[in-house]
Parts: sequence; structure tokens; C-alpha cells
Amino acid sequence: MEQKGSVLMQRYELGKLLGQGTFAKVYHARNLATGMSVAIKVIDKEKILKVGMMEQIKCEISVMRLIQHPHVVELYEVMASKTKIYFVMEYAKGGELFNKILKGKLKEDVARRYFQQLISAVDYCHSRGVCHRDLKPENLLLDENENLKVSDFGLSALAQSKHQDGLLHTTCGTPAYVAPEVINRRGYDGVKADIWSCGVILFALLAGYLPFQDKNLMEMYRKIGKAEFKFPKWFAPDVRRLLSKILDPNPRTRISMAKLMESSWFKKGLDKSVITATENKELAPLDAEGVFDSCENCPIVKPKKEQEKPSNLNAFDIISFSSGFDLSGLFEDTEQKKEVRFTSNKSASTIFSQLEDICKRFRLKLKKKDRGLLNLEGSKEGRKGILGIEAEIFEITPQFHLVELRKSNGDTMEYKKLLKHDIRPALKDIVWTWQGEQPPQHEAVPEEQQQQPHVVPS
Repeated sequence: MEQKGSVLMQRYELGKLLGQGTFAKVYHARNLATGMSVAIKVIDKEKILKVGMMEQIKCEISVMRLIQHPHVVELYEVMASKTKIYFVMEYAKGGELFNKILKGKLKEDVARRYFQQLISAVDYCHSRGVCHRDLKPENLLLDENENLKVSDFGLSALAQSKHQDGLLHTTCGTPAYVAPEVINRRGYDGVKADIWSCGVILFALLAGYLPFQDKNLMEMYRKIGKAEFKFPKWFAPDVRRLLSKILDPNPRTRISMAKLMESSWFKKGLDKSVITATENKELAPLDAEGVFDSCENCPIVKPKKEQEKPSNLNAFDIISFSSGFDLSGLFEDTEQKKEVRFTSNKSASTIFSQLEDICKRFRLKLKKKDRGLLNLEGSKEGRKGILGIEAEIFEITPQFHLVELRKSNGDTMEYKKLLKHDIRPALKDIVWTWQGEQPPQHEAVPEEQQQQPHVVPS
């Protein structure tokens, strides 16, 4: 266990604990050779392997080495032992920007300076093919000179993470800062989603509170979906115009980063060096895979069985999937919805097996993909081509799953007919309840589900 005063890898003396989460702790530390202050994030290997976060950690390492910008926290090196991973990073002495907002609104010039630095950093990330996806004041740090530093790239996405439609499909972020299209779960442009989050941050800096807030989470999501908010009376006309363009619920018409940076409010008092692209430094090579090599029980290549393991649902996903929080009505006609969901108290392998049997029975072709995703295809041409159905299995607990069926190709009426008359009846042995319907009264709620805590995102 790490303790204050202990020496790590014969190179760093650990200081006080700066913060901690489920999988990591962050310490202040001192480089014994140079005396320089650093922050060290200590990640528990066993915990991240247990929840399938190994790829996410590798991605975070790759992203942080890719991004070299004066307003992004710098990753100096990554070290590993058999049980821990150590991120040695730039130390931001000023703490979180969030702490300043807690004290109330900032002066316009101060807020603008932080916003200019934020936009400079985010625009640079986008130019390198990186979307942050979790921008919020808690992830914005300040150095000793009150300069902003973007941190925590754990949920970031590289350009290659996009699907064939060119969009991202993973629901993530912090609810109050997340863009409407992310909540909608229909695929989104990560760049436009980051711009929205920057707008929420700017509003909070100038107002001292968030534009979208409500004790009822569903009501807050509704407000986000319609961009329903009010400007405080002290907001100047030019900042109102800019925020109205940033907090546009339609990502297609939302202001671009280039036009944002050309706005008169943004350019006022701008230090030109803030938006100058950073020269690429010659970096020591850092092998993200090698970080895991020193762990005897950390296979880099996943075993075949693990590749078929369904995706885990986080609290944000569960809320988004829940029928009580279904926001699709804000974005589309519910009669035209092309997906249905059900929960099952069977194992993932049992659900896979049942879907395979259904494909054999109804002469559908089955194609397996990673992380619990299946493609079911019709064998004959329909009215609008070959019918395609995607089935995705999400793990809530090892013995409780959520399954989503959605049309990916073909005629909607043919899809609904097959679903109603063939697929739904054939699934009756594994279905706990269909979304929007009550669970059967004669069955008890699975023990694992009973143990799930009631999660309300902050």
C-alpha cells in the first residue's frame, strides 16, 4: 500500500493523497533526481482487469502521449509493477476549476481567459483525432500561474473508435454536461459533443451554476434535449449570442470550433499564443501494451471466451436504457422506434444459445462480433432489401443482462412482424421482462439485481 514518504521505483517520493476513485488514487510526489513536483495516478491492475477496463487504460496512455499542449496535463512516464500501474503526470498546484465555481460566478474577463485556454486545448485534441467526452470543471485543473490544464482522458475516444457511419456510439460523460445527441444513443459526432460541454462550462463559469439542473433526472434530460435554459440578467448580449449557438440541441447546426474562435466575445483580449499550435516534441516511446507485461496474470491477448463477454453497463447506461428515463420521445416518433429491449436472469452463454436456436429455426444467418454484439440477417430479399437485426447483450451482473434488438437494414414492417410473431414468442424462456412491461408476478427478482445500489448521478 502506498504511504506518504515511501519511495516508488527508487525514483519518486510519495506525498499527500490528492484524490481517489474506484480504480485509482492520485498522489503528490517529488522526483528524487530533480526535485520536481509531479502527480502520480496509481491504478489497481486487478480491479481494472476484473471490470474489463484494460483497453480503456491503454487508450488513455496512447491519447495522453499523443496530446502535447500547454493547456493539457502532460504525461511524463508510465511505470508498472505486478499489481499497479503508475501514471507520472504534470502537477497542477491550483487544484480543480470546480472549486472556484463553488464560490460563485467569476468575473467575465477571468471566465473568458479560462474558456479561451479550454477551447485552445480541446481544438488541439480534435486536430489530433481525439475527443475528450467528459469535459467538466472537475476535470479542468489550474497550475500555480492560474493557467488551465485539461485532465482525465479516461473516457476519450480516438478517431478510429468511430463506427462505419463516422459517429461514436458509446454513451458516456457526466449527465449535466452531456450533449442531447449523446443521451439519445443514436450515434454522435464527438467534436460537436465536446463543443456542447464547453458551452455548459462557460455558462457555469459566468453564472456560478449549471444551465440544466433539476432534482428529477428525467426532467433534467428533457431540458437538455430541448436546450431549455434561461440566461442570468447579467449576461452580456454578445455572450448570450455565442452560448445560444454552442448550446444548440441540433448538432448539425451547432457552431463549429472554427466559427466559435472567430466570435467577437471569444477574441476579446485573446493572447495569440493561446491558440498557436504546439510544436511536436520528440517523445520517448511509450508502449501501452508493455505496461501490462509485468503482470503475470494479465494476458494482452484476450482468451476466446472473454472476447464473447458482453459489454458492461455503467450507471449512466442503465439510466439511459431504463424505460422510466427513455428520452427517445424527445428526438423521434415513438411509433417509428426500431429497437426493443428485454432483461434476462439467464447467463450470457444461455442468451447466446437461445439466439442461435432462433436463427436456425427461422433461417436467419448469424454473425458474431465483439463484446456481445450479434448480427441476424434474413436469407431472402424483402421489400427493402435483406432484413438485418442487431442483437446486443449488456451485462448488469454476471447473472442479469439487458438485451437490445434493433433493425439495422430492410423493411420496418417486416421487422416488426418477425419480432412480434416469431422472435418474441421464441424468447419467452429467457425473458425476465420486456421494456415497458411489468415483470412476472410469480418470479422473484434475481438476488444479484436486489443487491444493485440505487444510483443517482451527481
